[in-house]
Amino acid sequence: MAENRVVVTGLGVVAPNGVGLPAFTAALRESRSGITFHQHLADAGFGCQVGGIPEGIGELQRRYLTEEQLFAMNPNMVYAAIAGIDAWTDAGLARLPTDADEVDWDTGAIVGTGIGGIDTVAEKLAPRVDAGKVGRLGSTMVEQIMSSGNTARLAGLLGLGNQVSTNSSACSTGTEAIIDAFLRIRGGHAQRMLAGGSEGPSKYTWAGFDAMKVLNRTRNATPAEASRPMSASAAGFVPGAGAGVLMLESLASAERRGARIYAEVLGGHVNCGGHRMGGSMTAPNPTGVRRCIRGAVAMAGIRPDEIDAINGHLTATFADPHEVASWSAALELPPERMPLLHATKSLVGHTLGAAGGIESVTCVLELHHRFVHGSLNCHDLHPALAAYAARIPHATVDVPSLRVIAKASFGFGDVNSCVVFRRFDA
Repeated sequence: MAENRVVVTGLGVVAPNGVGLPAFTAALRESRSGITFHQHLADAGFGCQVGGIPEGIGELQRRYLTEEQLFAMNPNMVYAAIAGIDAWTDAGLARLPTDADEVDWDTGAIVGTGIGGIDTVAEKLAPRVDAGKVGRLGSTMVEQIMSSGNTARLAGLLGLGNQVSTNSSACSTGTEAIIDAFLRIRGGHAQRMLAGGSEGPSKYTWAGFDAMKVLNRTRNATPAEASRPMSASAAGFVPGAGAGVLMLESLASAERRGARIYAEVLGGHVNCGGHRMGGSMTAPNPTGVRRCIRGAVAMAGIRPDEIDAINGHLTATFADPHEVASWSAALELPPERMPLLHATKSLVGHTLGAAGGIESVTCVLELHHRFVHGSLNCHDLHPALAAYAARIPHATVDVPSLRVIAKASFGFGDVNSCVVFRRFDA
């Protein structure tokens, strides 16, 4: 059976520096940070008191969801719902009434999350159970705390009848979801799949990272300078929240509908380094990273030198120079011939389970509009990256010839994922 070509026909994004495509695209073009100071983190005794939290959601969510629906949802689920609905409508698909006896058996969703409903557990479930008030939990507690609540809710909102799953692979989650959805369509098991990741802005999620001292605590007074991927003065990542969702669709289905096509997904690869050869629960095995990149490029059917830009994982930790070295080794390209390297986390922070989704939306928008956004705060480039300086734009550059972007995510657990997007060519 012939393999289906898979294209991107819709995008939805809830990001710290812009909610919705117009605002987010403008923020990318301006290389504008969405990281701000948050008093509630200071009050909780965090060393890192800055973060990337989407703005205006309280008012916006009521345009998408009823009060009854919101009662049974936490922020992670709300973000996924807004981004998923936006990707659906951006793809030119009509929303069926929720009481209609119709199911879209050809469309599903894989929208992952790193930790999901921990706010509900910490703020409602645990205190009431510990106080002996189990009877006060309400009938919606389970749907609020289950990790699959984000896609389960999307299924009901949109009448999805194909595979509906929530994956969780730490920081690799969103990219992995896109690859899984791509493979499902490529193999003929679905016509369309919503794919990406979401993560709520929970201090309970961020607290563990703060305790590990892997968050930046040196720039609380200058939040926009706090996220510093590839910088010599990088001092840890900045936590963030949001959602990024893509509508993936078979080319045949998109053409039948006359849908606008943003880009094509050429291939992807997922693996684990096995916690060997330098890999651990919190550090990647370099060999695993390189095998993942090479696997994605091989499935994409392109030469390494056809990649025009790399949207890296690049978190502003000790791992950044090692990641760039792995890209260079995997692609077998010297520094001066490397694709343009850029870090979306410099603008929004590390949105954990949502990172791959938001950063993949970034890649597709860049291909569609033919630009590569600048990476902030790395003018003092790490010494190990000096040879790559000419390939790291600090401000947005227009690239009329931009055709291929590779996006990778590497997560706790030594898990890796890499996907390759190309500007659509009929």
